[in-house]
Parts: sequence; structure tokens; C-alpha cells
Amino acid sequence: MKTIPTISVSEVLAQAFIDMPQELPTEVQILVDSLIIDVAGLCVAARHADYVGASFRATFEPGQCTVIGHAQKGNVFTACFVNGTATHGEDYDDTFEGGPIHAGAVIVPAVLAACEQHGLSGSDLARGIAIGSEVMCRLCSVAPKLVHKAGFHPTAVFGAIGAAAGVASALGLSKEQWVNALGIVGSMASGIIEYLAEGTWTKRMHPGWAAHSGYRAARLAQEGFTGPRTLFEGEHGFFHAFANQDDNHFDEMLADVGTKWLCADMAFKPYACGTMAHPYIDCARKLVAQGLQTKDIESIECNTAEGIVHRLWEPLNNKRNPPNGYAAKFSIPYAIAVGMIRDDAGLIDYEESVVHDPQIRELTNKISYKIDPNNPYPKKFIGHLKVTLKNGEVLEAYQGHFRGGKDEPMSIDTLEQKFKANCIYGGWNLPEIQQALEQIKAIRRTTTVTAAQLAQ
Repeated sequence: MKTIPTISVSEVLAQAFIDMPQELPTEVQILVDSLIIDVAGLCVAARHADYVGASFRATFEPGQCTVIGHAQKGNVFTACFVNGTATHGEDYDDTFEGGPIHAGAVIVPAVLAACEQHGLSGSDLARGIAIGSEVMCRLCSVAPKLVHKAGFHPTAVFGAIGAAAGVASALGLSKEQWVNALGIVGSMASGIIEYLAEGTWTKRMHPGWAAHSGYRAARLAQEGFTGPRTLFEGEHGFFHAFANQDDNHFDEMLADVGTKWLCADMAFKPYACGTMAHPYIDCARKLVAQGLQTKDIESIECNTAEGIVHRLWEPLNNKRNPPNGYAAKFSIPYAIAVGMIRDDAGLIDYEESVVHDPQIRELTNKISYKIDPNNPYPKKFIGHLKVTLKNGEVLEAYQGHFRGGKDEPMSIDTLEQKFKANCIYGGWNLPEIQQALEQIKAIRRTTTVTAAQLAQ
């Protein structure tokens, strides 16, 4: 039996975030704005998608919360679920090197819905988004790679914890309530990665369910419901369940909490696919820009991290021949091929007609991998291609960072261009886009949060 600690990990987190200054550091304010811009654009881009329609019809109940891209307002649970599902649906949302996790898809829907439901301010919104995102990022340091290996989606299970923390912070819960919210949501966290088998939709709903769970847990705690304060370190705690690990160390997770913001280094995606594929796409495009012609390729071999093989490389024949556009988003062979042939990997490059293009299929079946034991994943996401030509010549490309991340961050101007492109893809006109962007940019300074311009 483990000894029950006098002060638990959840209590340390709660105290640190309750005691921190009201005004967020500049870099965190910028992150909050960026997350809202990115999430809103992604929701609009996906608003006509079949999976968003199914989510909306199945969960809709009228209320006062914005369902982004839809004229009808829903209740807080509808808004959490549909906005979270839409944000993550095309795998084009933010990420965190060290995870990978996608915090924005969970935290922004949860905290935005809570603020609209309870008449909270823009500063409450910003504080909740920042703290929820930070908690998710910090959880990544405890058992790197093991949550994925155990069959769970870190965004789903860490997301529930982050959403509870974010909503608890926005609502201004007491320390005891804050701790209870985390303890409660630990029993709501879920999300397995079997979607990888055939490209089914469940990964898309994981952030929506996590956002919904986080809000429910925070409200239960606010009304006096209790949960275990030893959620993380307990004998039957979170990482015992989701990482199959008991000997957990929380020093790195708790280091400088409340003063150092890991979430400020979160990355924004330039491509609409799985995070670790991005540097490989950049390598592929670089080689084509240097004169490589795909008709001359005999084979391509890539160095890769052991930790991503089971999700993005294997079964190799399936990854070379993804059955649909969603499955293609989790295939590095497809990402490389589409990057070479179409010079991009955006939303349209994962549509069904493109995924089944014979030219792309021919190239994907020439791509293989080998495991590099020195690959720094999950601390950094890197890419490598070794291309052997039919004449025997060998070309190589390497990229040692994630473009859009801390080593090459996406500028706010580029992020706004991504937002506009996503909104156009979703059918908005330019005046609608501009009105929405102006409201987002001002939302942190409002006395009462509203996202009315996003409900079009």
C-alpha cells in the first residue's frame, strides 16, 4: 500500500494556479489569442462535415452557448462536444512537442462554453484557457509515450484533466473544489486509439468528450461533490490506469508551476494531418524544390522514432494504402507522397479523390522506414528521407524541428491567414470572416464573453 501524502499533486497544482497573478504573461496572452483564432477557424472549416453533422444532431439541446459555425445556440454540453469534435476533426489543430497533445481542441471549447453559460469575463476566459492548456502540457512529462503504448489517446485522457482545471479556474473555484474537480474527472477520462485500424471517427470526438467531462466535473465540484485528491499519485491513480506505470515521479511536472509556462511553446500546424508526419512532408517538398522528380524514384527509406511506429507506420501495407481520407492523416507514407506530388498536405489533400489517386498510391508503396534509436521523440519531432533513384543516385533530406513550433513558430499573421483559409473552406464570405476575427481579437478584454460573430 502506498502512503497517502500530506499534500497531493492536485493540491500543489491548485495552490499554484490560485496564487498566481491575475494578469497573464504577454507570451501566454498571445497563446490564448492564437488558440481561439485557430480553434474558431477549424470549427468553421469542418462545419459541413458528416461527423460534425452527426455530433450536432445527436447532442443538440437549445441553450445560450455558441456552436461555432452554426446559427443555433446550444446548451453548454452541446457546445463543448460539437466544438471540440469539429476542432480536432481534420487533425489540423495545435500540438505540443513533448506530448503530443492537442490542448486547444479541448480547452477552448470547454472554457468558452463555461464563460457563456455563466456570464464570465474575457479575463476569466483567458485564465481558464491558459491554465487548462498548461496542465495538459505538464502531464506529458510524467510517463512519456506510455499512455499511447497502453492504447489510450493522450489528448483524450489528459484533456479531461486539463478541461476540469481550466473550467475550475475560470469559475474561480476554491482550492478544495479545484482538487475535487480533478479527482472527479479522473473517472470520466477515456479515449482508446483503435480508430487507427480502419480510420473511423472516434479520435475526432475525444476532445469534445474531454471538454464536456471537464465542465461537468468542475460543476459537480462547485456544488460540493468530492473526488480523490490523490488522483495522480494514488495506488489506483491516473497513471496506474492510463500508462500501466506505478513508479511515477512528478518533480518535472510540478517544477516552477504557476511561474513557468510550458504552453507558451505550443505549436500550430501547417498541415492537416498527424503531428509527427509534418517534418517528413517538409523534407519531401524540399527535395522536389531542389529538382527531384517522382518518376525517377526507386525507393524511399526514412529514419523514424520507435514511439510512433505503431501509429503512423504500421501495419506498413495499410499505411501505404489508407482506406479513406481520415486514415491517411495517420500515415507517414501518404504524407510524404502527397507532399511530393501536390506540394502540400492541406485540407483538400486528404479528400477521398486525392487519397485514392493512383500516382500517389504508386509512390506510397515505395516508402519504408527504419528505427533510429537516437531519435529525440517525444521531446522533438524530426524528419528524414533517403531517396534512391532508378539510376542509383541517393538524395537525402533532414529536418530537426517541427515547423510551426518553438524552433520556427507560426507568426500571428500566418495564423490569421490559416484562419481565413479555413473559414473560406467552410463557406464563409470575407465580411463574415473579418467580423469574426475582430470579435476574437477583442474577446479577452470583454466584461461578458460572447462569441455571437462565430455563430453564422
